[in-house]
Amino acid sequence: MITYTISIVDDEESIRDSLDIILSDEYRVTGYADAESFLVEVDTVRPDLVLMDIGLPEMGGIDALSILKKKNPATPVIMITAFEDISMVIQSMKIGAFDFILKPINPDILELTIKKAIASIALRKEVEILQEKYLMENHPCFIGESKHIQDVMDFIHMVAKSPDTPIMIRGETGTGKELIARAIHARSPVFQGPFVAVNCSAFPDQLIESELFGYEAGAFSGAKKRGKKGVIEEARGGTLFLDEIADLSLSGQAKLLRFLEGGEFYKVGGTTPHKVETRVVSATNKDLEQLVETDQFRKDLFFRLCVIQAEIPSLNERRDDILPLAKHFLFKFNTKFKKNLKNISADACELLITHRFSGNVRELKNIIERACLISTGEDLSGHDLGLQNSRTVPLSSGGMALQEPDVQIPDQGIELAHLLAAMEKKYMARALELSKGNESKAARLLKMNHHTFRYKWKKFSTGASS
Repeated sequence: MITYTISIVDDEESIRDSLDIILSDEYRVTGYADAESFLVEVDTVRPDLVLMDIGLPEMGGIDALSILKKKNPATPVIMITAFEDISMVIQSMKIGAFDFILKPINPDILELTIKKAIASIALRKEVEILQEKYLMENHPCFIGESKHIQDVMDFIHMVAKSPDTPIMIRGETGTGKELIARAIHARSPVFQGPFVAVNCSAFPDQLIESELFGYEAGAFSGAKKRGKKGVIEEARGGTLFLDEIADLSLSGQAKLLRFLEGGEFYKVGGTTPHKVETRVVSATNKDLEQLVETDQFRKDLFFRLCVIQAEIPSLNERRDDILPLAKHFLFKFNTKFKKNLKNISADACELLITHRFSGNVRELKNIIERACLISTGEDLSGHDLGLQNSRTVPLSSGGMALQEPDVQIPDQGIELAHLLAAMEKKYMARALELSKGNESKAARLLKMNHHTFRYKWKKFSTGASS
């Protein structure tokens, strides 16, 4: 049986002692004469429930409640007050107090109020257990050791708290944008709702609107007799993931904007508005700013979708994660194909960490899947990977190539990430020089996404580590 901890914060010793006597048989009780000493110890004690006097000396109960709610918003606080402080009670309820009891304290009312608070705590903990179970069973984990991937995880935990704020995820193809969206959904308050994903580039312009909004019976030739729900309606109470949002037609953009602003939409061929609450997470590998400048993407929709943005780094930017990811995929496909592979050989590791991944994590996954399928040894070999151990790195489809210099590694070792970042900075600077400072042209010279170029050049210019 769970024993809950209750902290009593009251400057009157007689009240603390009385409450201790009433509660200590059923709960763990800690007492404090002032708010300052309680707030110093709250993270150590971690009370499940707080009974706090409004009229505390020095720091008052209202101020202490405000600080506590910022630190531990889920902790219920019952305010203790005299009748003449009722206006302060209203203020405390606005801040987030769970309830209040009047002095002199009636033991029966106290017991009922505490039982109600404990019931809310038990419900919250039950939801947390369900959410953790959902994450364990349904959410694929992120594999990686780099600071980049830790920053992504921090971002997920931060934005998941809001159930409805639009989020834009940007990054190259294969970086795991849908995985990020699923992770946000899994950690959000609507995690038990549906996660519905649609690729906006997979449908022609005349069909994408009916896919998003659905259609009424007989809306067009070939329409189902009963009509059809759109993905927005299917995502009710959950998360809608719009991949390749840049490929949405201008007409579809206008209707999506109307839905985002008012929560209502009309089915194709319909005249009745439908109201749906769902979070929208979008993703793209294109330069939306450039599309806005050329009137291919609505500026108002851009600002509505990009309330919060995340730039997902390419696998080439987080090379520390290549081998951990490769070993994760090795284990996965070793089990799937019923092989007896134990590890990745040294030559295969070298090929992987020096390979330029144009398809990012998706490409790495495909390489390991193919290698596991054809391998006949106990270790995955360089030959199994099917990667050429070339001394040249192609720069363009025009056949230019950069000859790799002799590699010298000192006894104390070398920071490969810093070396690659320095080389990348030199090429970006040269591209800007050739394009006379035009970032869009410089990005095209290096076959880079304009937004990615701008983001990385800003990091280099401000001295942030790559």
